[in-house]
Amino acid sequence: MIRIVHLTPPVFEALARGDLAAADAVSPVPLSAYLADPVHAGTWARRLRQVLADPAQAGWVTGVIWDEDAQRSVGRAGFHEKPGPSGTVEIGYAVDPEFRRRGYARAALASLLDRIAGDPLVHTVRLTIAPDNVPSMALAREFGFVRVGKQWDDEDGLEIVLERASHIEVSG
Repeated sequence: MIRIVHLTPPVFEALARGDLAAADAVSPVPLSAYLADPVHAGTWARRLRQVLADPAQAGWVTGVIWDEDAQRSVGRAGFHEKPGPSGTVEIGYAVDPEFRRRGYARAALASLLDRIAGDPLVHTVRLTIAPDNVPSMALAREFGFVRVGKQWDDEDGLEIVLERASHIEVSG
């Protein structure tokens, strides 16, 4: 069983610096080296800015995928931000390569979709996935996401944009 553990500004700040020891010292759960990897620094810095500007973002933005049974962090997942006027939220997730192909991405996506299923402020859920990420594309289809376009992301490159209604029932 997994849960998404929300983080605080001091954790975001330490992870953005790549300082695992400092992040671990203030995190609600032990963190892995994967989360402090420089490849994730931009995400943590962006989340820090969001939460400092609007503390209500803290319960929405990227947190830690926590495996309750194994008592370990296995990746990161969350929404890019709280719902805006359009009612669209975007989900992002990344699983530590050491723990991929074990159902963590599926469990994190299911958890995030369950969280918003009854939220009247959320109407549409979006994922953006690299075209060559076959496992994530297959997972998105399992959860009822359909391709609606593509976009260029300065950090991630070409992405396929997929969406679905927030309230549909899908066995995942």
